[in-house]
Amino acid sequence: MSHLFQTISWAFLITIGRYFIIAGIFFLVFYLLFPKSLLRNKIQSRLAGKADFLREMLHSSISSIMLAITSIIALSDSLRPHTFIYTDLHAYPLWWIPVSLLLTLVVHDTYFYWMHRILHHKKLFKLTHLVHHQSTNPSPWTSYSFHFLEAIAEGAVIILLVFSMPLHPLTIGLFALSSFIINVYGHLGYEIMPKGFRNTFLFEIINTSTFHNLHHQKFKGNYGLYLRVWDRLMKTEHPDYVKDYDRLQEKRFGKTDNALL
Repeated sequence: MSHLFQTISWAFLITIGRYFIIAGIFFLVFYLLFPKSLLRNKIQSRLAGKADFLREMLHSSISSIMLAITSIIALSDSLRPHTFIYTDLHAYPLWWIPVSLLLTLVVHDTYFYWMHRILHHKKLFKLTHLVHHQSTNPSPWTSYSFHFLEAIAEGAVIILLVFSMPLHPLTIGLFALSSFIINVYGHLGYEIMPKGFRNTFLFEIINTSTFHNLHHQKFKGNYGLYLRVWDRLMKTEHPDYVKDYDRLQEKRFGKTDNALL
């Protein structure tokens, strides 16, 4: 029992430490050090308040416990023999590390899209997802601000992943890190995509901070995490997204030709 408690404690410290360090760096840069010089990048003109930030930190701390527990379950000695986790780095070609990382993000995006839509069912929304949507003007601190039941559902993706494909612990660590950084960007409240991004094929595929911010404003549409793919396939992308993105980029860079190359 003491060993289990110690394991959960370490997993929690890693998860909560990642949250406060990464979200904290983004918050420091965009909200404390350079808010005036980055004002053109701000998606919503109004500002969230200290009470919002404190609420988000509290819920994120609880979420970190749930996420730590789901990770421990996925990586537990009792479950590992039945998973595709491998520890010998050379058991698969080294190129499999970045490829498997990309695949984990694709699987996660699919998992998140459908889980997210389910959580927007009227009864489930009031029970769980409403906690996250209290942040109508999200900030980096919003990234883990979930009801504890939603945090369990969010974290369960790691259990799905270890049963889906061969994964080295390095890949799992990179997945946890990269997915959280993207999550913080989605809740940043500022758009930082470069000027030329709009005229690339990636714009048609990848989400932006504007994309997810619109979901927090409207509560409907834009359910995807990393990609626009599922929203476009299922016709759930908010009709104002591209217009809002272009309007914000015009504020940042001046009027541009947004015809796709």
